[in-house]
Amino acid sequence: MSIARQDAWTQDEDLLLAELVLRHIREGSTQLKAFEEVGRRLSRTSAACGFRWNSYVRKQYQSGIELAKKQRKENKKENGEEIDSIPESSQVPLPAAEQIEPQAPTSSTGVTIEEVIQYLTKLDEFSKLFNKERDQLTNGYNEVKKGYEVLQEENSKLKEQLRAVEEDYHSLLQILERARKLIILEEDQKSTKVKFQMDKNGNLEKVNK
Repeated sequence: MSIARQDAWTQDEDLLLAELVLRHIREGSTQLKAFEEVGRRLSRTSAACGFRWNSYVRKQYQSGIELAKKQRKENKKENGEEIDSIPESSQVPLPAAEQIEPQAPTSSTGVTIEEVIQYLTKLDEFSKLFNKERDQLTNGYNEVKKGYEVLQEENSKLKEQLRAVEEDYHSLLQILERARKLIILEEDQKSTKVKFQMDKNGNLEKVNK
């Protein structure tokens, strides 16, 4: 089973989604079938396609939707078919997992109580799966956030250790510099203590001061 994409939607993908949904509306199909077709083409779940349509793309194609509905009605009249008594909005459920995709029941004689109950039951399952996917994404985000905080803490500790090492290094340099100056001073002092004098025979001899 291929893994469904979860990356951001592009402008071209939004355009493909709109074109297919409008085509399915014109042809008298459901938007859910359009979401399935888009999902296959883009390697996304039909639920993700439905969510993208309802939350963003649909608002940009209101006039196109009305025109597609009008064309669908005209096509049905030409073919002698009955116009659906259930509005289009009832055929678009909230997005969730791809496994369950409820469709609003339609018939030429109306909707029965049993069909309504069955539809609402599927919507409930649909919502639970959506919440499950949302919780999984939330947990994943929390784990990444926790890992980031751990790395930040480790980075702070390493910075503290680096500062301590630098301080020790500068202290060592200062000690070495003082030791070097002491050695030079002692050598100077030793050299000043050596004196020469002439003895009674005219020879130089070394004397200590």
